[in-house]
Amino acid sequence: MHLLVVEDDLSIAEPLCAGLLREGFSVQHVATGAEATSAGDADLVLLDLGLPDLDGRAVCRALRAESNVPIIVVTARSDEIDRVTLLELGADDYVVKPFGFRELVARIGAVLRRTGASETSGASSTASAIDLGWLRLDRRTRRVTVDDDEVALTPKEFDLLAFLAADVGTIHLRDEIIRDVWDENWWGSTKTLDVHIASLRKKIGATSIVTVRGVGFGLAEHRDAASGER
Repeated sequence: MHLLVVEDDLSIAEPLCAGLLREGFSVQHVATGAEATSAGDADLVLLDLGLPDLDGRAVCRALRAESNVPIIVVTARSDEIDRVTLLELGADDYVVKPFGFRELVARIGAVLRRTGASETSGASSTASAIDLGWLRLDRRTRRVTVDDDEVALTPKEFDLLAFLAADVGTIHLRDEIIRDVWDENWWGSTKTLDVHIASLRKKIGATSIVTVRGVGFGLAEHRDAASGER
């Protein structure tokens, strides 16, 4: 995955890029908004709002006008941006400086999965569709078929299945699923996750979702490879 890091502070940019390279990403660093808008294709953009030449919000809008590349905005102050502004800019997520590197990597992974840009093991995937053979999911039409039979899902069931299907075989932590499928500030009971998992199992097959007790859930690449719960 190729990341574009837009950050003018070298004391932040250099260790950040080095860490992302160690994580296996291909990284391109630019220090200005003008460079960012002419940098070419990327799988995800990390965009600092405090750039020396152009307002970071304008850069975000320009990038979004050119493509659907996932954008994570980086800001020095949490009151500089809110969720409404985030949507208006066309960004997919944001982090506030100073941020933990592991948190940032987790957010990058979550955004890539959510937008369908991440690579999946054993799956044929595009930005809008995932095909596991037995299961096909289309984000554009929000249709799901199991063994060529269409399955009716609620909006949140679809979001949950799309999240799991974007990284087949991986066991996702309960908190990670709640944060990415519901909301990072979700204050409701986490039992809602168990209810949705149970409903999905009834609709797409009991052994299609693997449970690791006390840890989380994952989608099986092959239904007969899942043992349900362990």
